[in-house]
Amino acid sequence: MNDQKEYLKDLTEIRSIMERSSRFISLSGLSGISVGIVAIISSYIFYYFQSNNLELILNSNKQVFENGFPNNYIIIIKFLLLIGLSTLFIAIAIAIFFTTRNAKKQGVSIWSKTAKNLVINMSIPLFTGGLFCFLLLINHELYLIIPSTLIFYGLSLINSSKFTVNDIRYLGFCEIALGIISMISISYSFIIWIIGFGILHIVYGTIMYLKYERKQ
Repeated sequence: MNDQKEYLKDLTEIRSIMERSSRFISLSGLSGISVGIVAIISSYIFYYFQSNNLELILNSNKQVFENGFPNNYIIIIKFLLLIGLSTLFIAIAIAIFFTTRNAKKQGVSIWSKTAKNLVINMSIPLFTGGLFCFLLLINHELYLIIPSTLIFYGLSLINSSKFTVNDIRYLGFCEIALGIISMISISYSFIIWIIGFGILHIVYGTIMYLKYERKQ
């Protein structure tokens, strides 16, 4: 009986070592929760200051700009970019902080070969999506930007999921689904964006924390 227990223990340790070498398992659920909260706060700030102009963003098209830019267009875009970039940098900083802390607890390297593969595979769809959204912006197709961010973010999660926990794949599928729904229901795309980047991240982060981190 003791030999069998030792054998099972050895198998568990071998499996853990193999998993650590092939997958980056130090993603923190707390980072997901924090990023979701930041996204909701940023959305509220943007809505509070630009609620009167939100309709222009959600329902804009090329015909609106045939006679030149609306007077408030440049102001809206500058404010949108400021909020978007600030949210992005804060989210990245939070993710790095909690992930680094989690990696130290597990005694693993934060910048291993697996972590590099994770970042590369996540960055390709994100960079492509960022370029695509920029092209939408300069072509005045603002109403497609919100759905596109959800779809490309979902693709980046799915593309990188093979290098980390499988839970992130399901988050990616949900983000893509919300992006498609957002494209069908443009008038509700801002609310759907809050659900995708805010509420879903909080739910995902909570599940990750309870499933992996609380045991530690």
